[in-house]
Amino acid sequence: MALFFDAAWFDERLGTRGLTRATLAAVCGLSEPEVALLFKDQRELKPSEVVIFAELLGAAPAEIADRAGVSTRAPVVDPLDARLSAIEARLAKIEAILRKGS
Repeated sequence: MALFFDAAWFDERLGTRGLTRATLAAVCGLSEPEVALLFKDQRELKPSEVVIFAELLGAAPAEIADRAGVSTRAPVVDPLDARLSAIEARLAKIEAILRKGS
């Protein structure tokens, strides 16, 4: 069980999927400085962000919550919310690929 935000793990997952912290920010509706606070363990993930991170990184919400710190709980996911999050994650990945190609 993580006691802090596991930035190295998140960065590795992002890299594996060809994504960046900026992608996380865009998909979650956060600014890049807000995401930086998450990675420095100065801001806690909200349950809705846990779901988005899970979809984007291809991990279970429980693992995201664990890697983000012990006080963040994995939310109960509404199937429609989960489907929308998955679509948004795919769109963010496509946008990131298109930006790389420009």
